[in-house]
Amino acid sequence: MKRLLDIEFHKFKYSTSSKVLTIIYLIIVVAAMFIGLYEINIDGKAMKLADLNIFDFPFIWHLSTYLLSFLKFLIAIVIVSLMANEYSNRTLKQNLIDGLSKKELIISKFYFILFFTLILTVLVFLVCLILGLLYSDINEFNLIFRDVEYIGAFFVSHLAFFCMCLFAGVLVKRSAFALGLIGIWGIFELIIFGLSSYLDFKFGWSSWDFLRDVLPLNTVSNLIVEPFSKVSLVKTGLETLSQSEFEKEYGVRWINVIMSSIWSALFVYWSYAILKKRDL
Repeated sequence: MKRLLDIEFHKFKYSTSSKVLTIIYLIIVVAAMFIGLYEINIDGKAMKLADLNIFDFPFIWHLSTYLLSFLKFLIAIVIVSLMANEYSNRTLKQNLIDGLSKKELIISKFYFILFFTLILTVLVFLVCLILGLLYSDINEFNLIFRDVEYIGAFFVSHLAFFCMCLFAGVLVKRSAFALGLIGIWGIFELIIFGLSSYLDFKFGWSSWDFLRDVLPLNTVSNLIVEPFSKVSLVKTGLETLSQSEFEKEYGVRWINVIMSSIWSALFVYWSYAILKKRDL
């Protein structure tokens, strides 16, 4: 494992664009620790974001993981770029000449994605913890680490999405086309949801509920649902909704964890199957 990881990080080390995007990601994540100092104006009164209690435990785990999940597209570019560079620089062929099998090539990519995702998850965990300790008045241990499962959901969702990026990079060989393919698939899922909603309405089916937990991009995004409906912006300012209005399920659902894990395995396997049949 160490040998395969060393090979991938050596390639990452000499990819300027990958390093720049990763640094940008890290800067944004670290800068999030200072966002509580940002002031907003509500009814003519200046308030810091930290004063709105949105960084309190345990809500911070939900809010931070959801917002930082949007940054995964920066790392997605890194994944597909590294894969595309393998073809353009002919390093895949050179690795085979040096004795690596095609299976080891894909496993090395998966190890890199797994390790990279783990690093990002640990970083986000630390940022959430620091944000909470800085701005939250809650210091009870059981409340601090309640809802920490969102960190696990963050890991699973990123791993599945990056494995999808690996598959797209192997399939089309060009980073721009690979990202475009993922975008097209996202549009395809929206069309499928539109059709399923129409059919459910017309025939009384429940296909939409099934598809939302099966299609890859949707099941990945559903691991961490939006947290903003927990708080309502009304004319008098920001107020917490009453418990009677909390009909939405905000927790991490096991079906999404399982399906995202299955998609991760499938994308890695399909990447290997394509590479195994392809003449490099």
